[in-house]
Amino acid sequence: MILTRLESRNRFSMEKAISMHLSRRELLKQLALSGAIIHLPLGAQTLVAQEPEAKPYKSPYKLEFRHSTVSLGEGFDRKPWNSPELQSEIPHREWYSEKVRNQYGVWGPPARQYPARPEIEKNSVEWLQERVIHVASRWIGTPYQHHHIPSWQPPEGWPWKKVAYGRNSKGIDCSNFSSFYYNYSLGIKLNTGISQQAENLKIRGPGGRGIIEAKRLAVTKYDQVLKILEPADLLYIRNNTGKLAHVVMFLGHVGQSPDQTPLVIDSTGGGHKDCNGKRIPIGVHIRPFDQNSWYAKNLSHVHRIIGSLGQARKGFVEEPEESGAEEINGNEL
Repeated sequence: MILTRLESRNRFSMEKAISMHLSRRELLKQLALSGAIIHLPLGAQTLVAQEPEAKPYKSPYKLEFRHSTVSLGEGFDRKPWNSPELQSEIPHREWYSEKVRNQYGVWGPPARQYPARPEIEKNSVEWLQERVIHVASRWIGTPYQHHHIPSWQPPEGWPWKKVAYGRNSKGIDCSNFSSFYYNYSLGIKLNTGISQQAENLKIRGPGGRGIIEAKRLAVTKYDQVLKILEPADLLYIRNNTGKLAHVVMFLGHVGQSPDQTPLVIDSTGGGHKDCNGKRIPIGVHIRPFDQNSWYAKNLSHVHRIIGSLGQARKGFVEEPEESGAEEINGNEL
């Protein structure tokens, strides 16, 4: 099902659709016939099952913010944040053009450089951390695809790099996702190529102005890592060949698990289970960071970005490189 705010001009409603146990395809057909109006506000979460008849996944994990979500979402009702069609500086009418197809291929249009909120560095570190996590959570349920922005949906026949999701659709990969939520929330656009993002400490400042330097934290034993991690830290993961291949964001106090396991959010393939033993779907979801997890066993290092905001200096950094994630365990996601 697609979870939306639904307004209908007749008696057909989402509640009726649920009671009828309609598939996603049948639901869309009924809505079209009924003349229903579907509103997808910015950041609406869409749960896309791998198979049309599959039940939507219900996560046991929760996010608890110490700051109000109204405060954390300040400014998102204005341009360019308030429209999915503005996620790229390429005009929306050109997203599916031959020019974009030839230049960007499977990746589609790159993300725009979002502005920074005025004097954003004067906010508390905790508020900045929670703002980034709040933004990332808006796209929970987005499928995994090798795309730059979450709202780009290639038409039939567009080039596609095979992933575990099984078909082309809207979606985003791990390093484009981490770049996107930092960009959208703070105006900090990271390299989208996983190797470049994982190694580059000099970053363009908020809004693309000046230079900030991320702090690289070395990894030791699991228990010691947990003591130094903070919310919104980026954790870089190696594959079985030792190559940097993945990135996740640590949730810290914001992520709440019934079994008290530390949590991360990322966009990835299958193979992860929640604390109830249920398989977590492919794409953007909250996942456990326990001692025996693939994440913990293959953790390379950590980047901390937010603590550097108040230390921006004059200078110039090249435009972030546009690329994406690598293979994990030798297999494409």
